[in-house]
Amino acid sequence: MAKSIRLRVLAPTGEVFGGEVAKVLLPGSKAPFVVLPGHAPIISSLEEGVVKYTSADGSEGVVEISGGFVEVRDNNIVICID
Repeated sequence: MAKSIRLRVLAPTGEVFGGEVAKVLLPGSKAPFVVLPGHAPIISSLEEGVVKYTSADGSEGVVEISGGFVEVRDNNIVICID
C-alpha cells in the first residue's frame, strides 16, 4: 500500500499547490471528509472552506477555497477550484 498521495490544487490561473502528502481533509458539499492513501475512487463537489493536508513528515498546510471539485483516483488527488 502506498504511503503518500500526490495532491494538486488547480485554479484558472495555474497550480496553487502540488506535492506528496500523507492525508487530506476536504470540505465536501455534504460533509467534510478525509482522503488517505488507498482511498477508493471518488468525484465530489467542494464547498467554501479549507483544504488541510499533512505531509509525510507531519507538517501541515492549508489552502482556502471558495468551492470546486475533487477527483481521487490511484493515490492522486486533483482539486479544481474557482
